[in-house]
Amino acid sequence: MLYFDYCATTPLDERVAKLMVDLNGRVFGNPSSVHRFGQEARAYVENARRQLAKSIHCEPSEIIFTGSGSEANNLALWNILQGEKKHMVTSPVEHPSVADTVARLKEFGISGTMVDVDSHGLVNPADISKAIRKDETGLVTVMMANNETGTLEPVREIAEICTEAGIWFHSDAVQALGKIPVDAKEPDITSMSFSAHKLYGPKGVGALYLKKGVRLHPHIVGGGQEQRMRGGTENVAGICGFALAAELATGTLREEGVRLDMLRDLFVNSLRAEFPQVVINGHPGEHLPGVVNITVPGISGDALLMNLDLDGLAVSTGSACSSGSARPSRVLKVMGIPDDLNLQSLRISFGRYTQEEDVATLVDVLCRHMRNLSNVAQEVTAA
Repeated sequence: MLYFDYCATTPLDERVAKLMVDLNGRVFGNPSSVHRFGQEARAYVENARRQLAKSIHCEPSEIIFTGSGSEANNLALWNILQGEKKHMVTSPVEHPSVADTVARLKEFGISGTMVDVDSHGLVNPADISKAIRKDETGLVTVMMANNETGTLEPVREIAEICTEAGIWFHSDAVQALGKIPVDAKEPDITSMSFSAHKLYGPKGVGALYLKKGVRLHPHIVGGGQEQRMRGGTENVAGICGFALAAELATGTLREEGVRLDMLRDLFVNSLRAEFPQVVINGHPGEHLPGVVNITVPGISGDALLMNLDLDGLAVSTGSACSSGSARPSRVLKVMGIPDDLNLQSLRISFGRYTQEEDVATLVDVLCRHMRNLSNVAQEVTAA
């Protein structure tokens, strides 16, 4: 079994798993309780807060722990309802936890402007600037790295535009943390979302970075946890596992990034040597290390995925199956890729445990299935 879907989720780091097992068995107090059991749990949560804050260069008080990256996105975006400005700006390549929230907010009187992206899925900061309405725009949200193509968005330039205009800028950094440097202070971003399971941490744990001094209205209320910004008893072991995973991942960013880009280049060059017609989607230079989205003209992406899975190789498509029919990827669609080619795409993402020989195996098996499926398609056409 070989895994090439690290953008979807990552294996739990053994060091993180060991810490979580220890804490789950030993530290069971409620962090909100005043007795020693509760205060022991509270101490672990606050230490994890400091640990995660160090990984993104912010103050511990600027970290709000959540149940997922999606919740963190929702927490930031729904806050616009409480403000006086009822207009927001976003891009068409955002994660569903952002895109669907923007759509829902329209039901509550929030208008939105969606800027275009180019053929690489890249937002033009100038378009963000033009879309901002003086005295009306309360929020701009653009992701840091795309989950389907790996394209890195120009968040620095967008942050500068928003800072100058005095507008809240939120960035979905779920795919970025642990893969590229993330600095909360440079650029000056108001809020960012993170998720533990994207960087070898546990599922069901996320975080929102919220710039000091910014007021947030919680949408989960209860016991007043997380500085009264997110109700609910904290997942002590999960939070500590998240913080450790972030520390471990950010500690090896440079060397791991070089290694993953080498694996990506090896994959692309080897695949194109056999099938020159393969198209690489996304930005050719500004992309996450180890992530590649390909289109194989004339061959169904879903068919390739299923055949690879039968051989024990896990990859991903950008399409979603609904009522038995595959749907084109929304992200590739707005990049101008026609539906037929859209449905002939795969996302391959390498990670910490991917080796050169694994990439070689992937290329060999993938090419074999591409040849077989291409021959079948030709026979069907001839018949």
